[in-house]
Amino acid sequence: MPIIDTHAHIFPPKIERVATRAIADFYERPMRYNGAVETLLAAGKRAGVDRHLVFSTATTAAQVTRINDYILEQVAEHPEFIGAGTMQRDFGDFERELTRIHDAGIRGIKLHPDFQKFDIDDPKMLPIFECVQALGMFVVTHSGDYRYTFSHPERVRKIADMFPKIDVVAAHFGGWSMWDKAAEAFRGADNVYFDTSSTYGFIGLRETRRILDRIDAQRVFFGCDFPMWDHDDELRMIRHLKLPDRVVEDITGGNFARFLDGR
Repeated sequence: MPIIDTHAHIFPPKIERVATRAIADFYERPMRYNGAVETLLAAGKRAGVDRHLVFSTATTAAQVTRINDYILEQVAEHPEFIGAGTMQRDFGDFERELTRIHDAGIRGIKLHPDFQKFDIDDPKMLPIFECVQALGMFVVTHSGDYRYTFSHPERVRKIADMFPKIDVVAAHFGGWSMWDKAAEAFRGADNVYFDTSSTYGFIGLRETRRILDRIDAQRVFFGCDFPMWDHDDELRMIRHLKLPDRVVEDITGGNFARFLDGR
């Protein structure tokens, strides 16, 4: 079974240092790596990772097209990559841009409302989600932050309920720094999935297992949150959770492979 990392940030060489530093500042912790494509590929290869879902975040509307072009270029150049585009609340012709990247092979978008500084359920976002739903694209979103409410799990759940044909991947087990609230907020949400990123390093093995036990493991995808963490360390954590071998295989690749199938 292939190992798929579903949470990897990559940046063009011109902004790689600045962008990596911005993530470090946001999370108030040093990054394990820089955000260069070559670094991601090398780190993943050492850990036996076969594929990566890659993306970057547009903090302004003016960055959207340029970032999407970059992701398309990297996906074309590296068969190990699966690309997710970006979108911003104030981007003008979002329907044309989403259609463009969809027709080029991109099947999802990544949002980071806390970094982008808009509520995920902002009224301006609703037409964007309508377009995403019409195109059959998925949404990966940062979810949860004790300092802000932009991506509060209840807001993310609201979007999942409003757009039931969108598969929503709520990163960080659904609620970074508010994992218990996330487990409650997403109870019964049939179109919500989760990734494992940036959880174990903050709350440890026992708490990670407790959170995992509260959700359906078939809806969980392995995510490293590169460049913050090391793939080897994050995979080792999953293997130390004392899960059945089949469940480990599903989380580290099988679940996401099935999620992508037919898209």
